[in-house]
Amino acid sequence: MRRAALRLCAFSRGLLAPGRGLTQGPQDPKKWGHFHIQEACSPIHVNHVRDKLREIVGASTNWRDHVRAMEERKLLHTFLAKSQEGLPPRRMKDSYIEVLLPLGSEPELREKYLTVQNTVRFGRILEDLDSLGVLICYMHTKNHATKMSPLSIVTALVDKIDMCKRSLSPEQDIKFSGHVSWVGKTSMEVKMQMFQLHGDEFCPVLDATFVMVARDSDNKGPAFVNQLIPETPEEEELFRQGELNKGRRIALSSASLLKVAPSAQERTTIHEMFLSTLDPKTISFQSRVLPPGAVWMEGTKLKSLEICHPQERNIFNRIFGGFLMRKAYELAWATACSFGGSRPFVVAVDDIMFQKPVDVGSLLFLSSQVCFTHNNYIQVRVHSEVASLQSKEHTTTNVFHFTFMSEKDVPLVFPRTYGESMLYLDGQRHFNSMSTPDTLRKNGLADP
Repeated sequence: MRRAALRLCAFSRGLLAPGRGLTQGPQDPKKWGHFHIQEACSPIHVNHVRDKLREIVGASTNWRDHVRAMEERKLLHTFLAKSQEGLPPRRMKDSYIEVLLPLGSEPELREKYLTVQNTVRFGRILEDLDSLGVLICYMHTKNHATKMSPLSIVTALVDKIDMCKRSLSPEQDIKFSGHVSWVGKTSMEVKMQMFQLHGDEFCPVLDATFVMVARDSDNKGPAFVNQLIPETPEEEELFRQGELNKGRRIALSSASLLKVAPSAQERTTIHEMFLSTLDPKTISFQSRVLPPGAVWMEGTKLKSLEICHPQERNIFNRIFGGFLMRKAYELAWATACSFGGSRPFVVAVDDIMFQKPVDVGSLLFLSSQVCFTHNNYIQVRVHSEVASLQSKEHTTTNVFHFTFMSEKDVPLVFPRTYGESMLYLDGQRHFNSMSTPDTLRKNGLADP
């Protein structure tokens, strides 16, 4: 195990080239660039990550003490910087962390991550990534003048999670690594990778990019974060890619179908789909029939309801973002499984925007729907909204996008209404942002 850990230290810092889907980065570790960090590796046990976060922010493990703990945090506002220039700059290696998930060496941990198909629950991995991303940002913004951090760091966006070719075994150790790769004034981009032990080497499994934001000690307004100083050409490229990612997100937001009309090609696509559903026996726009091997989009929905108990709270006593992602993913997986008639495998997760925090005690409504298909690929959208026990008003908190790969070809989905047509085009856009070669379609990836 020691030998394998040493190999990870030399290899896990490879910089992934920009890309999408299963082809993310070279599959041969020798072809990866290297992010050299001189400090010795000392992986944190996955069970200790949230303990460290509680220690950093002074959160209590006892729900009855949460009000007092949050009141004490308000006193930390005097440690907040008045400007970014008032904070010492940081390097990428300052925030670098490795976390061990010892599924192989600690069998008692395995059951939490185990699926009935004897693979690893990807929903649990989403929870671990979310916690790790926050801890990485606290390492970047560490304030030596105070034991507790005056910052409240939360997940703003899951920009993308791309799966590599490898499947996940519940009997082999997993390691995560990550660091801050770009910063703005109050936001930070975090790059994370996941590896699994194969023989005596940790091999790449997953590449993730999260965006985190810093808020004041009361979690009411934005707070400045330390600047990031790239030290090598590889780090400069990572930082440049972070700037490009920011520009891409702004461009995608500006082109959202909620703001502007579809393109000419997209309008043609929708009209041709509409014409293909008209009943040739009638001369009417109202008489609609499905083409062979197709289903109406409205028939692909699944819904669930969760009561948000204190057990699922984060360090700021709101519902843990990783829990929301896990529940959304599991519903999306069930939707893809029910629709495709076989076990689906996750290919990519992208563009998860955390629009509104979820309070403890809320009712969480999740609605999942297949919005686009192509050959054996299934694009699933999950809409999340909450309502308090006292109010019947529903508020959208998240929209999740998952791309799955089925073991066999799946039916086409056809929209009936204009709203469903926009969902179809949005799903198509998300699918087209990912590139996956045909030779990888049958490789098992991850289960819920």
